[in-house]
Formats: sequence, C-alpha cells, structure tokens
Amino acid sequence: MTALSRRTVIKGATAAAGLSLLPTPASAAASRVPLTREEHRVVVIGSGFGGGVTALRLAQAGVPVLVLERGIRWPTGPNAETFPHPTSPDKRIFWLGSAPSLFGIVSLPFERYTGLLERVPGIGMDIMCAAGVGGGSLIYQGMTLQPDEGVFNANFPEQLDYSRMDHVYYPRVAGMLQLGTAPDELINSRTYKASRVFARNAEQAGYAVSKIPMPIDWTYALRELKGEMKPSYTNGDCSLGVNNGGKHSVDVTYIASAEATGRCTVATLHNVTDVALAKDGRWQILVDRISTDGTVLEKKVITANALVMAAGTANTTKLLMRAAAGGGIPDMPDGLGTNWGSNGDRIYTWTNFADDFGSPQGGPVVYGSKEWNDPTRANTVIQASLPPLPNLRTTMLVGYGVSQGRGHFVYDSVKDDAVLHWPANADAALAERIHTRVTRIAGAAAAELDTTTLVPSTWHPLGGASMGTVCDLAGRVLGHRGLYVLDGALMPGNTAACNPSMTIAAVAERAMDEIIAQDVDVVF
Repeated sequence: MTALSRRTVIKGATAAAGLSLLPTPASAAASRVPLTREEHRVVVIGSGFGGGVTALRLAQAGVPVLVLERGIRWPTGPNAETFPHPTSPDKRIFWLGSAPSLFGIVSLPFERYTGLLERVPGIGMDIMCAAGVGGGSLIYQGMTLQPDEGVFNANFPEQLDYSRMDHVYYPRVAGMLQLGTAPDELINSRTYKASRVFARNAEQAGYAVSKIPMPIDWTYALRELKGEMKPSYTNGDCSLGVNNGGKHSVDVTYIASAEATGRCTVATLHNVTDVALAKDGRWQILVDRISTDGTVLEKKVITANALVMAAGTANTTKLLMRAAAGGGIPDMPDGLGTNWGSNGDRIYTWTNFADDFGSPQGGPVVYGSKEWNDPTRANTVIQASLPPLPNLRTTMLVGYGVSQGRGHFVYDSVKDDAVLHWPANADAALAERIHTRVTRIAGAAAAELDTTTLVPSTWHPLGGASMGTVCDLAGRVLGHRGLYVLDGALMPGNTAACNPSMTIAAVAERAMDEIIAQDVDVVF
C-alpha cells in the first residue's frame, strides 16, 4: 500500500499509472492509511440542492451515479434527538476544526466532529457552510421563494427563459419539496405572537405581507400543539435542524428518491480534497474517507467520465481554484473565483418595548414582506423565531435582496487555498434600504441590532463559478468537457431578492434536462 501526495496528484502525476511515495517519519509510517482506486461513470460532489437534483435526474435517466458527501446522515422522526439544540450547544454543531463562533459569540471548544456547520473565514466576510446528507437544506429556515419575472430578468441571463422556468422548473421543485404555508390555526396559537406582530407592523408601515412557502408538513407543528410530540417547531428549536421531522429537506426528497432507483450510491464521510484532469481526459477525485472525528481511514483516487461540482459555493470554488493554481486542471476560465455575492444578507435582532413577543417563539418562518417593484433594489424582509430562551422581548428579522456588490477569491499559495476577499460596504445601498424597512416595521418603541455589521457573514454565498463567465447556463465549465458546476457557485452573485435554494434547484432541474438530452450518451 502507498501513501498519496495531494500536491503530486494536483500537478498531474496521478494521471499516470504510478504514485510516488513521500518520505515519512517512522511515526507517520506506522499510521499510514490504505490507498484504493475506483472508477465510475459520473461522480457528484455534494448532496445539497444542486447535488440532489443531479443525482435524481441522472439515476432516473438510467445513469449510475456516485454522490460523495463529507458529512453524515441526520435522520429525524417524532421526538428524535438527532440535531443539536442552539440553547445547549455540543459537538454536533461544528464541522471538524471550524472555529466555534456564530454571530461573533465564541462557544466553548468541543471535540472534533463531523457536525453541521463550517465557518469559512474570509477577508471582510465569512461564509457559513453546511455539511451532511442534504447539505444546506438540513439547517436552512426553509423559505422557498420564486422571484418574479422582472427581478429575475434583471439579474439572470435572458436565455434561461423565465417563462419556461415559471411553467416547468420552479413548479417541479415546489412539487418535490411539497411546499405549504403555515395554517391560521397555528399562527393564532400562543407561541406565534411574534409572527402576528410582524405582519401587523409591516402592513401598518405600508408594506405588503404574505405567507412564505415552506417545505414543511405543518401538521407536525399542529400535533405539537396537541401535546403529541415534543416541541420543535412551536418553540423555535429548529434553527439547527428539525428533530420531529416533517421538513422536506433534500435528504428525504431528492436524495431518497435517487437512492430508491437503485442507481444512486451516497458515500458519506467522504471528504474530497482535490480534483484534477487525467491524461486520458477523464476526471480524478482525491478523497479522504474519514471517521466522525476526522481521522483519515482510507485514501481514494476516484476516476469518472463526468464530474459534477455541487459541494456548495465556497467549497466548489475553492476546489476548482486550487486545481487551477496547482496545474491539476489547466486553462480554467479567467472568471473563476469572481462575481461572488452575499445575496445581500442582513440579520437583525428586534427588541420590542411595545409588544411582548413572549417565549418560546414558534417557528421557523411564517410571514415575509416582498418589495420587488424596483429590480435594482428588490428585497425581502422576514421574521424568524429565536430558539427557546428566557423572555427577552426579542425576535429576529432577516433581509436579503439585489446588490451589485461583488467579492472575489484569491489563491494563497502558502495556505494552498482560495480565500474570499470582500470589499467593505459592498452591499451598502441594499443594506440601507433593508435597514429603512426593518426600522419602520419594528416601530418607534423598539431597538434593532444589525448583527451583519458587527460580524460580516452570509448564509447565502453565491457565485465564484458563475454562468456566463465560467460556465454556460447548464453548468458546463467552459473548455472542459465533462466538468459541471450545479450549485450556488453557478449563480450570478444573487438570486433576485429570494433566498437561493429554490432557484439553485430550478436552474439545476433545467440543466439536467439539457445535459441528459445532449451530453449523457456522448460525455458520460
């Protein structure tokens, strides 16, 4: 058995048959892990929205697909304790070695674990990434919004054809995620007062208010009200996953359907370290098979005819930039790493001295206010529950929207990594508009705290391998046959005043129709 050198592979040595050994100390030699090789028709890196769509549609088309997921499965059900609780944090929250800091609050260090969240530090902006089968759908609040035609066309290439997206692909996603809005019986219950106050105040401020479509079976929340389950929705204890179930995340929709075909294999705890172009034109993926504490149990070199990058915006971009810098994939498009946006994310706390929201607060999200009449500053503001805490008369307001602010990744040869660079005040114009709206909704007898100003971060990273600069509209990387990007990295820096999940999935659905029709028999 041999030890694998990532840098050697990236420089192209693994395209040949042999791998060289690196000199290792005796202690390292004693712990050397086995190296194995595999060949597959297509490999998908990541199991979130883009990866889930890709896996299902390829499997349905008769193509065997291997999905590599660095995290673990998070099965839920009534009264489960699969997910961690924000009010009693433990190792399940954090991905291996990720700095345990959320909103600038540093938690006690926990033992290393393949947990849900990774904070990817950047210069001027940090990115919050998910890990686990289902990707970001495990922990997102669930807001599933389709942009309207005007805002969509102002921010996406017209060749995507909004009419077809509206009639075919957005409805397809809505059907898979089984979208629904919260019933009035739930909204009128005791713990949803914050939702009711938000809707009342927004309407009094002159803003339109509507229920937000969510991938949730709301009967679970109603059963909680009846005492048939432990609270999970109705006490806001759902920001790090819903233990009771009823949330139609990617793992229980797209991925489960793909696996049910018998043609999709999901390999968990498979952490991709590098990707490269082999001499024969196929794609090589270097993988560490790890334990839940991060120990490397096996190294793999996987070769595939086609490779779909769906590892999430940050990790897809970083893997491709490292491959380009190290020579693993030559002649990558010049736009790689650019056109990155935060989706204009702003997260506020709203302390209300006029109305007592009470505690706990039902969640995750019921109402939102869409201001989409001007495509250049279109934005959405929603109210989201806090986790079960003592009564602080406080809830959360979240805004996002269209911003022209852009950052870019820079390859750091010392770190052998790509690092995000984000200009100060890049989202200033949008942030000012969101702040105006938040302040008016909160009212005079209130205090609002913009946590994004204090600790710049985003849960909605977009771009880095954008359509039109790095990829075509179906996610094909320009000049590289068999290499695709089908996640948030493909987006043009924002998703038209909506949180990204539905548009990422709808664009991936459109792409898979085209790829199956045009590429499978030729490339795969």
